[in-house]
Amino acid sequence: MGKPVEVSDQTFDQEVVKATTPVLVDFWAAWCGPCRMVSPVVDQIGEEQGDKLKIAKVDVDQNQDVAGRLGIASIPTLILYKGGQPVERLVGYMPKARLMERIQPHLK
Repeated sequence: MGKPVEVSDQTFDQEVVKATTPVLVDFWAAWCGPCRMVSPVVDQIGEEQGDKLKIAKVDVDQNQDVAGRLGIASIPTLILYKGGQPVERLVGYMPKARLMERIQPHLK
């Protein structure tokens, strides 16, 4: 997998909810400084986890329906989906080691 997938209001269910592997969804916006800090960390995790994890990116300015439906109030917000259900929600910037502590148990 590796490379992040841009997801929209229209493609969210297909790319995230119906995915056969866990999906880490990065809710972000271009004007958000912490989003720009966490994005390369998320990309790196996606490259390292390969077939175990899919990375999806949702621009909240362009996709307000899905962001509103999921109650995204602060960005960056990362939500890990497994089996179509959210299993972990991470808000704000955190270093890679801390992100992996929260994500790794769901990848087994």
